[in-house]
Amino acid sequence: MDVSCLNCGNTSKDLVYLKCVYNGEEKHVCVRCLPMLIHGQH
Repeated sequence: MDVSCLNCGNTSKDLVYLKCVYNGEEKHVCVRCLPMLIHGQH
């Protein structure tokens, strides 16, 4: 299954992706972007 991060668009097979629901659709977010999505950009 080929997934891409909803935030950065990364499709690297070397990263871990988490499944989430955004606007009623199933999406994926990579662990690099997760902290920024939780805490916001500083």
